[in-house]
Amino acid sequence: MAVTHPLVRIEGLHKSFGSLAVLKGIDLTVQQGQKISLIGPSGSGKTTLLRCINFLEEPTQGSIYLDDRLLGQREVHGRRVPMSDAELARMRAEMGMVFQRFNLFPHLSVLENVILGPTRVQRRTRAEAIEQAEDLLNKVGMFPKRDAYPEQLSGGQQQRIAIARALAMRPKLMLFDEATSALDPELVGEVLQVMRRLAEEGMTMIIVTHEMRFAESVSDQVVFMADGNIVEQGPPRQIFRESTVERTRSFIRAVQEH
Repeated sequence: MAVTHPLVRIEGLHKSFGSLAVLKGIDLTVQQGQKISLIGPSGSGKTTLLRCINFLEEPTQGSIYLDDRLLGQREVHGRRVPMSDAELARMRAEMGMVFQRFNLFPHLSVLENVILGPTRVQRRTRAEAIEQAEDLLNKVGMFPKRDAYPEQLSGGQQQRIAIARALAMRPKLMLFDEATSALDPELVGEVLQVMRRLAEEGMTMIIVTHEMRFAESVSDQVVFMADGNIVEQGPPRQIFRESTVERTRSFIRAVQEH
């Protein structure tokens, strides 16, 4: 039977840090295979939303469902209690996250970085993990660097390794948090190319990005956020070319002039 529920469902999500409300009631669904780009000015809540989806930040209020399962909490006798760390880790392993900073382990080679999760967390055999890692390194164009260490690589190369490392966990969903913003301009393209290939292969992706042309070309839906709210959501053409919402239009104008 075909899966009918969304892969990700977010209902009434709020997140505050002390008295600062960063997310103010987000509702969003992501279907299997969809590519969603989150755009908007700095401080609009995009990264916080991504971190809540991965439960790196605990929501103040609201619900997040992954594959129809409540994330981070369990229903017990009609009320919600926190999930155990082990349960949460299992659900989190179904999502790959790529950060602005590459977060590779400096003391491990490229190959060892990629096989760490599958062997430690998923208890796969080293031989199986290495075989998969070599396939993934090939995919991101980094196989020749399998024995190198992070400090010997450019930022773009490190980010491609970080993507391979996330994919090694065989996630259902990939989250990208400004994956190119820490890179020199000439290195951005090589990372976007890897992301584009993943999109073409049908990976479900939620992408926080400042790369508007990339968002327009790769996304099924674009979500424009400002001040902790979703201001507008729709197909790329609607957001980038046909929006009737002044807040969206002024942001797109400012970005294009920049």
